Amino acid sequence: MKNEKLFKTSFSAIYNLYLNKIIRKNRTKEELDEVIVWLTGYTLDELKEKQNSNISLEDFFNMALNFNPKSNLIKGVVCGVRVEELEDGLMKKIRYLDKLVDELVKGKSLDKVFRI
Repeated sequence: MKNEKLFKTSFSAIYNLYLNKIIRKNRTKEELDEVIVWLTGYTLDELKEKQNSNISLEDFFNMALNFNPKSNLIKGVVCGVRVEELEDGLMKKIRYLDKLVDELVKGKSLDKVFRI
């Protein structure tokens, strides 16, 4: 299954792809970390620990026990699919993060990204 390969990909590999993407658009690592912490509920220390481990993307999201309740306000299209219409819970969480990173890259302020 196509999604299984994504689910088993290491979080650190995906994080590095996000980081490269945002840096090219003059955003910062700190902003990326704030977005991930906001979405997942991890602390900065926990996030750093996950970055330095070999944890899969699936485990990264499954271990995020304080996932932001405002995540349901994230709407839009990522990879040709409306995130709010995804039924697979794990894929929805992954696409939520993709969408937030895309918003960051497009120059949105963190207040708008955080739905404040």
